[in-house]
Formats: sequence, structure tokens, C-alpha cells
Amino acid sequence: MLVTLVDGCLCLQSDQAFVTLATNDSYAKGAMVLGQSLRNHNTTKKLVALIGPHVAEPCREVLSSIYDEVCVVDVMDSGDAAHLSLMKRPDLGVTFTKLHCWTLTQYSKCVFMDADTLVLSNIDELFEREELSAAPDPGWPDCFNSGVFVFKPSNETHEKLLTFCGENGSFDGGDQGVLNSFFNTWATADISKHLPFIYNLSSIAIYSYLPAFKQYGRNAKVVHFLGKVKPWSHSYDTQRGVVKGHSQSLNCLYAQSVVPLLQQAYGETPFNSGFFDSSEDDVSEQAAPFASPPRKFHQRKGSSAGSRQIDYMGDDSFANIERKLDSFLK
Repeated sequence: MLVTLVDGCLCLQSDQAFVTLATNDSYAKGAMVLGQSLRNHNTTKKLVALIGPHVAEPCREVLSSIYDEVCVVDVMDSGDAAHLSLMKRPDLGVTFTKLHCWTLTQYSKCVFMDADTLVLSNIDELFEREELSAAPDPGWPDCFNSGVFVFKPSNETHEKLLTFCGENGSFDGGDQGVLNSFFNTWATADISKHLPFIYNLSSIAIYSYLPAFKQYGRNAKVVHFLGKVKPWSHSYDTQRGVVKGHSQSLNCLYAQSVVPLLQQAYGETPFNSGFFDSSEDDVSEQAAPFASPPRKFHQRKGSSAGSRQIDYMGDDSFANIERKLDSFLK
């Protein structure tokens, strides 16, 4: 890696990259926030966004203004409705598309980050880790959470993953289940591949172990917003420039840095900003219908799954999570 200083700015010649995935316009907006947060904290790495074919052209234009590379990939689906229903997240089947990240062989090492993560400080040190490095999942700490992980692109690994998916499926119906089964020595083989939880601080942890969050939460480097409702999904007063009924700390990056880019890209064409009014019954933005069926991997017979069911409208609601994060992440 070669970093040079030009006119007081760090310029990078590197073969390392942060990678994210957006299969629809809703997650494209999250990817915009993530990319902007990485830029704001002066990353010296390239930024790559993998997107599904149904992401709208204006969204692609905005992503291209933030990311160094935007790649359109085929959408893959686990087709495992039974296990996905246990988590009440049927939309997660398309997260199998994440496996495309191993095809980015122009890079020697990458860090994958879900589009619903937010960077709070520079995290370039993650590139010192080896594949597959990730943080424990709060629901089952012997599993890693696949929202943030270090990997090494390889066509060979990609083919092995696809074969594994076809033969074994996923114990949770999504990418996290299959990646934990494929990289099955993560929990025991090498402690250096266990990322500190501050690199993938999820909302569940705030409630499952609040004393630890109070002790260590201020050191968080990456926040992971689980559930359908995201920080950029609350009503926004364009006249006053504030998020209605909520503090601005988690929303201002989207409202101030991303929405203007979307407005410029769409011009006079109406578009869904992503914000919703909390009084509305249907608060989730639906994914665009597929023009053709996504690639599906069949679930192995006899497998089972279980998870802590998240109460998105109660304890795990955005409002409760935001209040706690605002208390510590200042």
C-alpha cells in the first residue's frame, strides 16, 4: 500500500477496499450513508458498492459520487422462507448476494460492511486482520455476525461457497448461517480473528447487557442498525432541517449529506427520500420486484434454526435504541 500527501490531502494507491451491498433503493440509501461516514473519517481505502440490477439509475449516480467502484451483480436468494420466518425477516434471503464480494479479485484484502452500519471513527486498522475476521454475534457468541468481516477475494473461495450453499443451505436462511458453517473454525482456531465488539455494535447488545454498553459503548467504532427501520427512515422536516420527533445525531449525515445528492440526481422527478412518518402504519420500503427469479439455494432437509426474536416495535424499536445511543455516542 502506498499513501502520498498531495496539497495537504492523503491520496491512496491501494489494492484494499471497503465493500458493501445494496439489492434495492432502500439499502442503496444506507450504503450512501455508510460510504459518506467512511469518507468523513478519512479512510485511505477504496470504496466498492455491489448493487442489484433493480437499483434505480439516480441512486446509482449518487453511489458513484461516493464510491470508487459500483458493480452490478445478480441477486441470489436462499429461498428458505421457513428459517427466515423465525427471525420475521423474509427480506434477508437476498443477502446471499453478499457472496459476490469474493469475486473482487482486483483487491488483495477487503472489509465487508452491511449497508445498515455506520462508521463513527477511522477503522482502517481492520485491514491488518486476516480472513475471516469478524465480531461475535450477540445472539449466539460462538457465531460471528456477518455485518462486518475481513476477507480475501478469491474466485476459488467463491466457487467453494456456492457449492457449499447448494449442498448444505443455511441454518438461518441468510448469509450469516452459511458463512458461519463454511468458516466453521472461527470460534476456536484463532483468537486474532475475533474482532472486538466495538467494530460491530448491534442494537440487541444494548438490551441484553446494558452495563457493558455503559462501560464500553463510548468506544464504539461501528454501529449496526438491525431491523427493517433504519436511522434514515424517519420523517424529516425539509423546511427546518430536522428529524421530526427524534434527535438529529444519527440522522443528520443522511439528511444533510445524502438527501441533497439524491435531489440533484432525481431532479424534478419525484422520489422516495426514505423518510417515513412514524404515524403511518406501513413503515417499511418494499424491495423492487424481480424481473426474473433470483438464483435460489435449497435448504438441506432436517436442519433447524433458532434465534432471539427481535421486538422491533417494543424494546428494540428505533426510538429506544436511538435514545440510548445518543446518551453514549457523543
